[in-house]
Amino acid sequence: MFDEIMEKFEGSPSQQAVIRLLLERGFSVNDDGRVVSGGIEIPNTGIAREIGVDRRVVDSTTDAILEDPELRRIFQNISQVPSLMDLAPVLDLTVLSIAVDDADQKGIVATITGTLADHDVSIRQTISEDPEFTDEPRLYLVTDQDLSGEAITEIRDLEFVRKIELQ
Repeated sequence: MFDEIMEKFEGSPSQQAVIRLLLERGFSVNDDGRVVSGGIEIPNTGIAREIGVDRRVVDSTTDAILEDPELRRIFQNISQVPSLMDLAPVLDLTVLSIAVDDADQKGIVATITGTLADHDVSIRQTISEDPEFTDEPRLYLVTDQDLSGEAITEIRDLEFVRKIELQ
């Protein structure tokens, strides 16, 4: 899906940058062509400044979104999910980040969460990046306790795990 969306803007790397930001941040586009998060409007100048483009690029991108029925349906229904990952150091939480060889493989989340459950680790939040929307999707697990070396080793040794990181 991500590739299909980006193809619609293949002639404009600047518009692709706008699309990427909207998807990454979970920003939607309202009927007036304004970028919003929930009911809060985000100024196009702020978006443009964030990605280093002119404000008019944001305007033309939101116009294109509203003119395309498929894009309109996507960008009027996307929403942001609050994440505990950035708060982890403040709240004394542990974040386990896992990169896998094939994100489309079935059972990845179940196997990893099952492994943590076997080690009596409760999970506060699970965030799985969609392989359709990012080039290197990761699975993030936020726990309120440290992970044992045994649990980390068991997860690292799973055949589909390419890399793990603790934060």
